[in-house]
Amino acid sequence: MFSKFTSILQHAVEALAPSLPLQEDFVYHWKAITHYYIETSDDKAPVTDTNIPSHLEQMLVILVQEESEREFGETGPCMEYLLHHKILETLYTLGKADCPPGMKQQVLVFYTKLLGKIRQPLLPHINVHRPVQKLIRLCGEVLATPTENEEIQFLCIVCAKLKQDPYLVNFFLENKLKSLVSKGAANATSEDVLKGQDSLSADTGQSFRPEELPGASETEHTELEEEPPQQIDDLSASLDGLSVAALPEATVVRPNQDYNLVNSLLNLTRSPDGRIAVKACEGLMLLVSLPEPAAAKCLTQSTCLCELLTDRLASLYRALPQSVDPLDIETVEAINWGLDSYSHKEDASAFPGKRALISFLSWFDYCDQLIKEAQKTAAVALAKAVRERFFIGVMEPQLMQTSEMGILTSTALLHRIVRQVTSDILLQEMVFFILGEQREPETLAEISRHPLRHRLIEHCDHISDEISIMTLRMFEHLLQKPNEHILYNLVLRNLEERNYTEYKPVCPEDKDVMENGLIAGAVDLEEDPLFTDISPDNTLSNQEWLSSSPPTTPDHPKSDGKTEVHKIVNSFLCLVPDEAKSSYHVEGTGYDTYLRDAHRQFRDYCAICLRWEWPGSPKALEKCNLEAAFFEGHFLKVLFDRMGRILDQPYDVNLQVTSVLSRLSLFPHPHIHEYLLDPYVNLASGCRSLFSVIVRVVGDLMVRIQRIQDFTPKLLLVRKRLLGLEPEGPIVDHITLLEGVIVLEEFCKELAAIAFVKYHASSTP
Repeated sequence: MFSKFTSILQHAVEALAPSLPLQEDFVYHWKAITHYYIETSDDKAPVTDTNIPSHLEQMLVILVQEESEREFGETGPCMEYLLHHKILETLYTLGKADCPPGMKQQVLVFYTKLLGKIRQPLLPHINVHRPVQKLIRLCGEVLATPTENEEIQFLCIVCAKLKQDPYLVNFFLENKLKSLVSKGAANATSEDVLKGQDSLSADTGQSFRPEELPGASETEHTELEEEPPQQIDDLSASLDGLSVAALPEATVVRPNQDYNLVNSLLNLTRSPDGRIAVKACEGLMLLVSLPEPAAAKCLTQSTCLCELLTDRLASLYRALPQSVDPLDIETVEAINWGLDSYSHKEDASAFPGKRALISFLSWFDYCDQLIKEAQKTAAVALAKAVRERFFIGVMEPQLMQTSEMGILTSTALLHRIVRQVTSDILLQEMVFFILGEQREPETLAEISRHPLRHRLIEHCDHISDEISIMTLRMFEHLLQKPNEHILYNLVLRNLEERNYTEYKPVCPEDKDVMENGLIAGAVDLEEDPLFTDISPDNTLSNQEWLSSSPPTTPDHPKSDGKTEVHKIVNSFLCLVPDEAKSSYHVEGTGYDTYLRDAHRQFRDYCAICLRWEWPGSPKALEKCNLEAAFFEGHFLKVLFDRMGRILDQPYDVNLQVTSVLSRLSLFPHPHIHEYLLDPYVNLASGCRSLFSVIVRVVGDLMVRIQRIQDFTPKLLLVRKRLLGLEPEGPIVDHITLLEGVIVLEEFCKELAAIAFVKYHASSTP
């Protein structure tokens, strides 16, 4: 109470006294602080019971006022005094000793405000960045301390300054020539001695001893009278007598102290206070984005950053329940790492494990954003650490297990993070984890070369429909990611040589295209026995489609190029026989409904693939190795096998299989287009294409239709029920086959729309 009265009285006296020049006023406040340590005998009283906080505040006010009265970049006498007398060094010593109690908090506030309010660059000064570096080491040593808020504010202002001038980070990369003095020493500054000099900093590397008393022991004369020698000795003795108790440290082990700013922030990410942890994560985000190569190297090689990211990912993943409903994993709200605030009591859609799931997805989002913002060298190192320490070390065993529930949950989580990832570099590592790095054509004997890829593709044809659907959905979303290796590894590497085709040299008499628009050697479907029931109403006239063929090139004559679009479209539309069609009985289910979606999706895929520099036309057959045995690849093999069983599979499985195939068909690569969308390609012996698989299904369907009584009415009823136009009623016989026929018809219409949209885009200048 008495000290507060004294403070009020002092402010009143200062208000009535004539104003001193700024420098005298500044020195007065600093000497008032130093005199406290000379004169006081009770160092247990809290700092808030002294005048020290008000003196520090006045010093800041004076420095800000001085700068505002001068030209930008001009250093005033008060700032010169602060730098010359190493005031920040002395304050650091007092803050480290926390004498009087609470002094560390006051010092942190002073540093934070000084760096935040002074516009001129201070950090390049040795007498600023050296004490700042030392103070950084004090932050995060003990979790949940009363100074945690001030610590994070101080660290974040330093990070912000480095973001403004990235080169300054070199002042904070210390090269240690020998290990630090053992921790917990009583000497207030023993561990703060700089053991070396960074080649890029202005640090002289001189050690600081308590008896030097920075800020009070300078002997150089200034315009103002210095402290008497006796007072200097008294202050020296006072500071020497300060003891620093050995405090319990945070459990994060610092293997290297080279980048203390990162180490302190890493410790504070573990704070029980969520706000402190988020601010620490923001500080790390700023540091990893600095363009300085030396900082990026030190960040990944000399700090625990990689370990912290991956270990926390692993622990949060392991904290998830053994089984979580895949629908819950898929539909849990979008996660933003900075807004991970979830209340179970306030959540109407809560489910067991939701808190743990949100925590995991939130931290994965942080890792993703951190790598996305990071300097490239740091980003690559961080992403590789996530792959090796989390994807391979933690997720792979879960994906490779045999428990169906475990497979389903782990695949659903993989699907979720595939959807969530946005960093190109992390995506690349995830793709290598899932698919491997192989780019040479597959062989049937080596399809298990990358075990995880093999297992996941096999899961697309799993005995459990749920696992099959979830794995197919994961691949569907993977195919939508902007990474060229995905499609190349799954499909393109096996189509590179076009050895699915049978090359027939063009005879002179075949060079001219027949009047009906078919290319030489192609078979008109209207003459095919399977399509004798085609009626004129089900075909589209040449006038309805573009009548011109795609432009030819010398290497790709018309006989080796694309077939006229109206022929291709009609081929797909007429695949399903009339008696197996039901869409024309229901309004709004025509072929045109797929055109808009196909146009939008194809445009999106073109935007993704633009930078991959794919060829505009197929590789000339003369340059292809057609003698090599063709294997469509494990992925297409499983999809074609599934497609071949469309009449005997559940409706949901069929929808997912056709969805993946339509996604593949949308890619603007000429070999994919030819293999999946050209009915007239001359297939080599023993090869199959998407069209040939569907033809076999239709052949089987035509035989099976004959055995089903009232087939057409039942088919129409099932379609209306699927569309919600008819209420659910008694189970219809052969429901699986009827639903399969409906999916087949719709899939053929979708392929026709994709073929038309792709042709139209390629023929438009």
